[in-house]
Amino acid sequence: MGNGSRTSPRLALGLWGLSRVLLLLCVFKIVVIPGPDITFDVREIYQGWYEVLRTGTYPLDDVTWQYPPAAAFAILAPGLLPFLGYASAFFVLAFLCDALVFGLLLHTGRRAGRSSRGAWFWLAGVPLLGPTAYARYDVMVTAVAVAALLAAGRSPRVLGALAGFGAVLKVWPVLLLAGSPKGRATLRSWSTAVGAAAAVLAFCLVWMPGALAFLGFQRDRGTEVESLGAMVFHIVRHFGWEGEARMNYGSIEFLGPYVSTVSTAALVLTVAAFGWLLVWRIRARAFVSSTVADAAFVAVLLFTTTSRVLSPQYMLWLVGLAAVCLAFRSSRMRKPAHLVLWATAVTQFEFPVWFSHVTRSDPLGMAVLFTRNGLLIAATLLACRILWRQTVTEPRLAEVGKVPAQGAQPEREKALSGSY
Repeated sequence: MGNGSRTSPRLALGLWGLSRVLLLLCVFKIVVIPGPDITFDVREIYQGWYEVLRTGTYPLDDVTWQYPPAAAFAILAPGLLPFLGYASAFFVLAFLCDALVFGLLLHTGRRAGRSSRGAWFWLAGVPLLGPTAYARYDVMVTAVAVAALLAAGRSPRVLGALAGFGAVLKVWPVLLLAGSPKGRATLRSWSTAVGAAAAVLAFCLVWMPGALAFLGFQRDRGTEVESLGAMVFHIVRHFGWEGEARMNYGSIEFLGPYVSTVSTAALVLTVAAFGWLLVWRIRARAFVSSTVADAAFVAVLLFTTTSRVLSPQYMLWLVGLAAVCLAFRSSRMRKPAHLVLWATAVTQFEFPVWFSHVTRSDPLGMAVLFTRNGLLIAATLLACRILWRQTVTEPRLAEVGKVPAQGAQPEREKALSGSY
């Protein structure tokens, strides 16, 4: 390799190290970010769960425990570093998961048909979210998802195993299976996912009582102030709406008249979005090497933007999946990925910097929230359009001879995507 090919990885490693040191300085409170203490969840909530889990039971009396049973693994993981305090150990593990994702993307970028853009995207996206990236266990879940998608082309079973485990860790990784190539690849990945999820769930049920307590706590949540549906109440509270925004089930939610209606509407919108995803899968005709990652990105975008809860750490999921998309030269998701990157940058101002303005629905809070959510809506619609066009429209036109023959799926892409 020449000088240029050596310089780029070295530069990436240097910038990654510099930006991550800054994140560590923030979570260790050497550098203080304005707004609420983003480490509170780890130092108080996570550590409290840790103490309960160590007694041999899930937190049965804590409504903030709203996570699938395998989340206990992430909460207990800091105990692997007994020479550090709980919070310090958690931040170090988050750093190591970040490093793992970056390393996987760098390594992938050196393969044929791949690109280093994914590694650069991850390098930039995590610090744009700010210290929240290290102060939630989502970076651990994202590491599982990234590893699953990068393994999909070579081993559908590895994709399935990691997606199944991830589903019992935080539900959304099951969406990684949305774009698995039709035929044997889908059979292998989906059956493995079911087996892995069932095995992990069974272990958790036998391990200690209360593994399914999270279902009731999650069901009773309202409309979080950062979600798409909450934008309605940010507006109407200026016209006499009698509700309020206050802490409920571990987050700031809107409570009052019509909140349940908006929450139901959000659920209906989610169902409709996944109905579209099902129609896409039935009609999709061509799967290229990036389709598994592209479809996962689209599915999680749909899930995130329509959810009644849109916490800032959710952006980390999208950054990780967008990075995997950009690691494939065949992916066309560059524009929606960049919209997600901008939305991630805005999110750090939405939380924690100006979160008090968001909860008050003042002009500054509404401007930053509406900008972030607007970017996510645009990214979702654009990504859906791109996925449909590449896998449904163009192959159909090619079959009837309305586009040049080279627009059809290359044989190499078929092999890489597992279509054979």
